Amino acid sequence: MSELRETAMTSKAWPFEEARRVLKRYQKAPPEKGYVLFETGYGPSGLPHIGTFGEVARTTMVRRAFELISDIPTRLICFSDDMDGLRKVPGNVPNQQQMTEDLHLPLTRVRDPFGTHDSFGAHNNARLNAFLDSFGFEYEFASSTDYYQRGVFDEMLLVALERFDKIQEIMLPTLGPDRRETYSCFLPVSPKSGHVLQVPTLERNVARGTIVYEEPDGERVEVPVTGGNVKMQWKPDWAMRWAALEVDYEMSGKDLIDSVTQSSKICRALGKRPPESLSYELFNDEQGQKISKSKGNGLSMEEWLRYAAPKSLQYFMYLKPKTAKRLYFDVIPKAVDEYHQQLRAYRGQDEKARLNNPVFHIHGEDVPASNMVVPFAMLLNLASVSAAEDKDRLWGFIQRYAPDATPETNPDMDHAAEFAVRYYNDFVKPSRKFRAATDQEREALEALRAELAAYDGPVEDEALQSVVYAVGRDRFDPLRGWFTALYEVLLGASQGPRFGGFIALYGVAETVTLIDAALAGELA
Repeated sequence: MSELRETAMTSKAWPFEEARRVLKRYQKAPPEKGYVLFETGYGPSGLPHIGTFGEVARTTMVRRAFELISDIPTRLICFSDDMDGLRKVPGNVPNQQQMTEDLHLPLTRVRDPFGTHDSFGAHNNARLNAFLDSFGFEYEFASSTDYYQRGVFDEMLLVALERFDKIQEIMLPTLGPDRRETYSCFLPVSPKSGHVLQVPTLERNVARGTIVYEEPDGERVEVPVTGGNVKMQWKPDWAMRWAALEVDYEMSGKDLIDSVTQSSKICRALGKRPPESLSYELFNDEQGQKISKSKGNGLSMEEWLRYAAPKSLQYFMYLKPKTAKRLYFDVIPKAVDEYHQQLRAYRGQDEKARLNNPVFHIHGEDVPASNMVVPFAMLLNLASVSAAEDKDRLWGFIQRYAPDATPETNPDMDHAAEFAVRYYNDFVKPSRKFRAATDQEREALEALRAELAAYDGPVEDEALQSVVYAVGRDRFDPLRGWFTALYEVLLGASQGPRFGGFIALYGVAETVTLIDAALAGELA
């Protein structure tokens, strides 16, 4: 066993902890199917959202960790439940009337409200695939409609038919009295209307592999459970899929803990071992409300990528999956800067520390060097005070601060400059609010102006920070009030970067001019 594998076997990084649970399944013998199967699920009844991406990103991290501690081959399937019936019309899609007309049809038969694909399910599947492909994820896309219709599930569906009573015994106690009366784990797809029907199973014929149900018009119909003529209710469906494909690992949100419990029982009833699972905390929006893909109240994947590079999103997804986090625009700059801090730290870390570093779980062993010479948060403040309309203006300041940096040699910096301009114009500019200085703050600003006007020392972060600190130390207790004043009076923000670093980047003379403008009442 290599030293790296030995270290990984004791690493406390959560992907390695998960990977070791998967490996334990095969401590006696390797899987008969020849590989370990990781799975993620996607419900395409609404537009793909950032939580969907997070599940693929995190599962990929566990898969990568597993591949480091084991030689067993792996596969990752991203499975779309696109045979589900459309139960309600999402509020954030066009052609609402058309969608209403298609209620209860499988998602792959619902007409695409955007008019770009054969169905609503196909449209959302394409959105998911395009996005995951842009990140370079290694995965196999799987469609529920395709698997049912091609017979991939036929063998296990027949087992489910044979063990119908066992499945019902597991599910019925979890249902209300009214639902219990009509519940069946099989949902026939009506040959008349095409609807996925929530109707009781009246008869079963195990020998013929069929069920009998009643259409809404009263006609009794016998259909095979194979070939896509029925699908299963979602908890039995999840279990049937685990059993049919022999899934080894699938994580899900904490809102599905009970579903995992019931599906695991059904999977065992079907004669198979349920996968290892992790229940992660859900993302909340800025108000602390659960993010919903149907409401569209959270950040979309496209929105994050408008303001930051993809790896920063993966970094955010790595952090404490069992802890609830708010996901809104203000977390983006913090994620960007922390990601690059971890890249810089990685170079000097030993093997154990590297395996605990988030960037290892994003990049694997091929972790790149950071070429960000200015923090993203600093760029936002610079864009604000310079009213930057394009990244070239920011590069003028960047190259004075770091003369060797260029857009070509520092592509991360170049992208960040472009992102900063967008972020400033979309979020900072509309909401920034300058205020006038108090008498105490005004006196301190005048003192800082005088110090900077006479300054002939090195234009470096720490030296200039010392000047700022000395002025505030004599006038503010606690000192935090001084820095709050600098941000609110000069930058129109409630918080900001180390001010010495900002002066070094923006320029000493330019900062003097900025203070003059604030004292003259030109900013507030």
